[in-house]
Amino acid sequence: MLKEDLQEWIEEYLKGTDYELVTLNVSAGNDILVEVDRLAGVDVDFCAELNHFLVEKLDDVEPDYSLEVGSVSLTDPFKTKIQYEKNLGHDVEVLADGKKFHGQLVSVDEDTFSVDVEEKVAVEGKKRKLTQSVTHTWRYDEPKYVKYDLKF
Repeated sequence: MLKEDLQEWIEEYLKGTDYELVTLNVSAGNDILVEVDRLAGVDVDFCAELNHFLVEKLDDVEPDYSLEVGSVSLTDPFKTKIQYEKNLGHDVEVLADGKKFHGQLVSVDEDTFSVDVEEKVAVEGKKRKLTQSVTHTWRYDEPKYVKYDLKF
């Protein structure tokens, strides 16, 4: 019941904002994790205000809990379309069909996203494969994961 209440309270708080709930986890020991995101990035003050709002609600119904409110980690797999939109033009890593693809996220639409990947491709009239940009398109539910590609 606590998770359902939390979901309702968070949605109430986010209504009318450009923020989106990405993660809501409640452990058996009432450790609560809330992660939000938006296209313009997450404001720390907004997270503090949401945290305060939830504490007021939780203190009325649950005396024993821990609460963490924040933004999604840069290294976490994408869970919502807004995360794809936010990373448009950036390098991503896609695990699909048992293979990792590294490339630039070039399009995001209602049902699919596309990534340009540099690959060695056989070219007619050439003995050796040449490196070319190949666009791969997936539905959001196809890859095992998609995440921002950190390059060090």
